[in-house]
Amino acid sequence: MAVKTYQDLFAWQRGMDLAEETYKLTHDFPSEERFGLVSQLRRASVSVPSNIAEGHQRSSASDYVRYLHIARGSLAEAETQIVLATRLKFLTSRGAESWLTTASEVGRLLNGLIASLKGRR
Repeated sequence: MAVKTYQDLFAWQRGMDLAEETYKLTHDFPSEERFGLVSQLRRASVSVPSNIAEGHQRSSASDYVRYLHIARGSLAEAETQIVLATRLKFLTSRGAESWLTTASEVGRLLNGLIASLKGRR
């Protein structure tokens, strides 16, 4: 299938799944974390598909790659926050494991997309 819009990208689709999963996981965090870890984790997770979309709309492959690197950075930030939430017992190991599995897949997809775009330069 040809990629017509960023929504056709599997990396974007799985990034959206990850952001949605983040919202569900953080729903039951302690209320005092609403403006702390919950907000930070949600923003980092939403940043992943957002930067994929923004990069796709850029006029050059190098710009696109730059935004994909930003998405990877946001993914690493969110992974760190998930691990912290687990250590603080806001999440179960099972919930974190599922999220981290999805995050790992998104990371692999981002790496593949970056590699394919670097080949176009």
